[in-house]
Amino acid sequence: MPDKNITHVPFEIMKQRFYEVLIQLKFPKEKAKTCAAIFAGNSLDGIYSHGVNRFPRFVDYAKKGYINPRANPKRTAQIGAIEQWDGQLAPGPSNAVQATGRAMELGSENGLGLVALANTNHWMRGGAYGWQCAQEGFAFIGWTNTIANLPAWGAKTCKLGNNPLVFAIPYQDEAIVLDMALSQFSYGKMEDLQKKGEELPLPGGFDLHNQFSTKPAEILESGRPLPVGYWKGAGLSLLLDLLATLLSAGLSTSALSRQNKAEYGVSQVFIAIDLKQLDNFPAMEQTIQAVLDDFQSAEKVSPESSLRYPGQRVLITRGINRIKGIPVDTDLWQQIQNL
Repeated sequence: MPDKNITHVPFEIMKQRFYEVLIQLKFPKEKAKTCAAIFAGNSLDGIYSHGVNRFPRFVDYAKKGYINPRANPKRTAQIGAIEQWDGQLAPGPSNAVQATGRAMELGSENGLGLVALANTNHWMRGGAYGWQCAQEGFAFIGWTNTIANLPAWGAKTCKLGNNPLVFAIPYQDEAIVLDMALSQFSYGKMEDLQKKGEELPLPGGFDLHNQFSTKPAEILESGRPLPVGYWKGAGLSLLLDLLATLLSAGLSTSALSRQNKAEYGVSQVFIAIDLKQLDNFPAMEQTIQAVLDDFQSAEKVSPESSLRYPGQRVLITRGINRIKGIPVDTDLWQQIQNL
């Protein structure tokens, strides 16, 4: 039986609606087009938490002035293949697309390019910029800091950011893309499962009694998600925050968290590596395939288990959603129609 609470929206119709809403908010046409494409593209790929589900909050932030639709990032320093930019609180997705493009330009000139972006906004799905790079033949490493929403191992108070980290390399006509938050499950994922009344497959954080929990509602209530790798994930979060802050000359997780509960003015890093300039480039596709073949030859725990490389599920979901339309909560889609 079809779910009456779900509406399937064609990709182009969703993108056009996002564009119309952003134009109403006085976004310049190119920025509106870029941001609409990112939100719709994330949704097409099944990352609804940073696509259609997040769009109303993006609109709210623009109305509150946390996002300046008409601002443009500006370069503040260049040191060889490294550039520092001030995002000027322009829209996070359009800033990130521009920073990724500039990192690739620097990579073409130097083999590697690094753009560090301060004073910007949430980039939504970081993997989108990994795909952007990989589809141009570049490897990509990128990350962003966030407000404090992750506890250090052994701490009750959140002082770390759930700082998403992205790696991407080109593969055939697409890419291998790892896009991971530093909590075992992202806040968006837990919010989605909470709405569906479902539990996590593994403990994802702590309840109010300091016990591991698989219930999203309990974890969201405590505000204490579980760092990936326990203390290792907590340490990785701290180092990513330090590097993003130092490289961009921007705000740290600590400084961001003192503003207010809203998340804006974050620091991000975009690194593009021009693989074509390496001597072993002609053999790279063969090398990648050999690694993946070995990876997928592992004995499975059960016949139903699937061994997928990072990004493979995205390709499957993208194909399904292009045919069937993007699944959206009916009330949410009506809300977006009324924006």
